[in-house]
Amino acid sequence: MPGTKLDEIDRKILAELQGDGRMTNVELARRVGISAPPCLRRVRTLEEQGYIRGYHADVDARELGFDVAVFVMVRLVSQTEAELTAFEQRCRDWPLVRECHMLNGEVDFILKCVAPDLRGFQSFLTGELTSAPNVASVKTSLVIRNGKEEPGVPFDVLEERLSRRA
Repeated sequence: MPGTKLDEIDRKILAELQGDGRMTNVELARRVGISAPPCLRRVRTLEEQGYIRGYHADVDARELGFDVAVFVMVRLVSQTEAELTAFEQRCRDWPLVRECHMLNGEVDFILKCVAPDLRGFQSFLTGELTSAPNVASVKTSLVIRNGKEEPGVPFDVLEERLSRRA
């Protein structure tokens, strides 16, 4: 099971940093119950092993004038690996696309997009997305309200699963 090669201290470090990536190493060490030097070594190891991919500020898009959020379901004409990869690359190149997930089922991709206004999103939709190579169909759902947005993983669920296996 993924996560089992991490010990309890490593998992505590990840949980604490997921909640607050700006805390000092001294504070992190205090919270997880070890001294600062081994804590820093563990954090660096977790970064090197890819458990920690980066540190980011949680920026409020609406406060910055991006009042429109839209989920976009995209179906492609062809699902060859080359076409899937090419579409993912296009998504990385489009600034309004903030997330791109390949799905199994009727829809090939779901995109999370932000835009300053509906006109800006419509311009992207008709000028770039629907006219992109290999795009068969596009369906959009405008976000009315965000009830929950929580990054990362639920460490309490991981710890519960690990305790049942012990």
